[in-house]
Amino acid sequence: MATLRQLEYLVTVVDQRSFTKAAELLHVTQPALSHQIRTLERSAGGPLLERLPRGLRLTPTGRAMLPHARAALADAERARCAARQAAGLEVGELQIATLYSITLGVLPAALRAWRRTRPNVGIRLFEHRHTDELVDAMNAGEADLAVGPEPSNWPGVTRVLGTEELVVVVAADDPAATGDTVKLNDLADRSWVHYAPGHGLADVLDNVCAQAGFEPRIAVRTEQTAAAPALAAAGLGPALVPDNILPKDFDGHVLHPEPAVRRTLTAYTRGTPDPLAAAFIDVLFRSAGIRAREGDA
Repeated sequence: MATLRQLEYLVTVVDQRSFTKAAELLHVTQPALSHQIRTLERSAGGPLLERLPRGLRLTPTGRAMLPHARAALADAERARCAARQAAGLEVGELQIATLYSITLGVLPAALRAWRRTRPNVGIRLFEHRHTDELVDAMNAGEADLAVGPEPSNWPGVTRVLGTEELVVVVAADDPAATGDTVKLNDLADRSWVHYAPGHGLADVLDNVCAQAGFEPRIAVRTEQTAAAPALAAAGLGPALVPDNILPKDFDGHVLHPEPAVRRTLTAYTRGTPDPLAAAFIDVLFRSAGIRAREGDA
């Protein structure tokens, strides 16, 4: 039977893509690490890892085991934290999976409020580019809870936080910077600040432009959510961004699309949230500054 230590060794080897680096991180010798992996492979009924000249890759058996290994380790960590809380020790670590844009716009206020009341509880963020990646990570046991757009057919517990508004930003001297609102089809002939393929906001922009009857031309693509409004303000073209990521001293011009572009944001867990996760969701609901649910993007 696989032990938690063996599962931890497997996950670390996969994440580090190296037995040598994993052994250093785990503070064990490489022969001891290799022995435990071989023991786990015998228990699993076949090889889990294929050793390559430059690294390693998971076998089909390894790919099948890995998400369960991550989930088992996450459950063990939650059990440890719950036990310490039951003993009256407000310490531990809360693991949160989210999207890059939400780290920028929604989480800072909640984390600040959380830190004031639970300074001894650490926070670990796992950030993803796309909602699908976030859901897959949660299914694999990556974190205690996820904060992101409302997942489809989620089997666990979901709490709606509200709706996030997306706005169009342009340079202060842009021809479109004449009012507070804009119809997206009025920008159909423009080249846009777009997001890299695989970024969730790339899909949002493509979808809302398609609804407006056009496909956005691309001036530049960026991986970084925070870079999009800066590039737009620099005059490269309009960008569609969550309104909550804009800095207070943003020197571009903000336009509200008509009709409005919004997406529902939620916090969700695989099962009933443990006390620490439930407490954070309450803080998030009060502190995130998201409007009451009105519609989705």
